[in-house]
Amino acid sequence: MNFFNLPKIELHCHLDGSVRAETIIDIAKKDGITISSFNIDVIKNQITAPLECTSLDDYLKSFSLPNLVMQSKENIKRITFELYEDASKENVKYMEVRFAPLLHTAKGLTIDEIIGSVIEGIKSAENIYDIKGNVILSCMRTMSSANALEVIEKGKKFLGKGVVAVDLAGPEKAGFAAEYVDAIKVARDYGYRVTIHAGETGIGKNVLDAVELLGAERIGHGVYINDCIEAYNIVKAKNIVLEICPTSNVQTKAVQEYKSHPIHKFYNDGIKITINTDNRTVSDTDMTKECQSIYDTFNITQEDYKQIYLNSVNATFTTEDVKEWLKDKLTESIKNNKPTC
Repeated sequence: MNFFNLPKIELHCHLDGSVRAETIIDIAKKDGITISSFNIDVIKNQITAPLECTSLDDYLKSFSLPNLVMQSKENIKRITFELYEDASKENVKYMEVRFAPLLHTAKGLTIDEIIGSVIEGIKSAENIYDIKGNVILSCMRTMSSANALEVIEKGKKFLGKGVVAVDLAGPEKAGFAAEYVDAIKVARDYGYRVTIHAGETGIGKNVLDAVELLGAERIGHGVYINDCIEAYNIVKAKNIVLEICPTSNVQTKAVQEYKSHPIHKFYNDGIKITINTDNRTVSDTDMTKECQSIYDTFNITQEDYKQIYLNSVNATFTTEDVKEWLKDKLTESIKNNKPTC
């Protein structure tokens, strides 16, 4: 199956995990930022996690360097634009990019300026390429609920203007959801949609908590519902969408290898799954590679892909007009015989 030619949708992609190595070097030179090397291979090695990562915490080490060059409005806008440019060139038609604004305040940027710069980058790409996008604001679990509430309050003015949802991300510990109940309730009351990283590191009950305590509509990863029947059942019963990131899951050891990933089991059992990159640079991947890995491992059919694509359309935090546009993209592609098996 020619996945490159197929229209694609990405719902789980981190901005700071998807920065071009060339851009890091260029910005470092321009802004006088000290980095270990200007050699492209050295930098790529520092920002790309190997398949043999030992854990999620090990995987997250690759994010420190990109954040050094994401401390000005110009750089954040550029990096966002380049992400959407790269995605559009492999026929991604819609992407919800997520990032944590508080990671970009080191040189004095306000949260408003940071969010505005990401939205500007998306709009610039939309004006040139056949792609549309929105923003998910990530609140880091290494920070307090007060920090999360600060992001939610400052992001409120951008709802309907590029921002669509809130997320909790970062290292995952058991029972994390309880700390953020009040903050996420405020977000829901304001009109934010909710997606939560959970069940990525062996704690399936976190998914149950994310749904029951936080009102999550989508779950980032969710692999470990396989080991928690209560979480599995609520995800299935409530049609909670899983944002599956196959390569990242292998790297973080959520699964040991592609063939042991439960994604196909979930799909066959009627759980709503979507395919995503998580981090294009850190995982050295794109949507074409992710789809190909699932096809090679589980031999999914064109009809399977069509259903997964429609799952993604229906799970987007966007307008009905954009959803219809995305459905038309798939119909047009099939009609023109672009997907080939």
